[in-house]
Amino acid sequence: MIILQLLLFCIVFTLMVKLGVGNNALNGLYFYPKPVQERVYELRLTDRQAVQRKRKIFMTAFFAVMLAVLLLIIGLWNGVRDFPTAYIQALLFLEVMNWYDGIVIDRLWVGHSRFWIIPGTEDIPFVQTWKQVLKKRSILTLIWIFGAAVVAALDVLIFGIILKG
Repeated sequence: MIILQLLLFCIVFTLMVKLGVGNNALNGLYFYPKPVQERVYELRLTDRQAVQRKRKIFMTAFFAVMLAVLLLIIGLWNGVRDFPTAYIQALLFLEVMNWYDGIVIDRLWVGHSRFWIIPGTEDIPFVQTWKQVLKKRSILTLIWIFGAAVVAALDVLIFGIILKG
């Protein structure tokens, strides 16, 4: 069952990214390295304010949806009410999401799809190298150790209140 849940969680992640960028990679310019962003600004394809606005909107929706889905899986679907179990499950989901993002989204989808190439920036590398992926994902692995505690505490608090009330 947990494999199915992890798969569904990653599908929601992918759908959120796709919805965030729509049919135009420029909508996700905030994901790109600074040199690509600067070239796009020079080409006047968009401006910094528009990118920052899109980033705030996307990140707010993304974190809200991913947190809600995670809490629903752990608390509702799996019926977890204790902190240690909620923590282990949250950590598993967050770590799988972390590495899925680095390998499947960054390296495979972005690295092998023409969709992500912004006209006028073809000469600027924008796909993370394996070294960059490993470094970033390793740092996030440590961060999610603490993030999982927050998710577990929310799970115990929210579903403890709902079921008692």
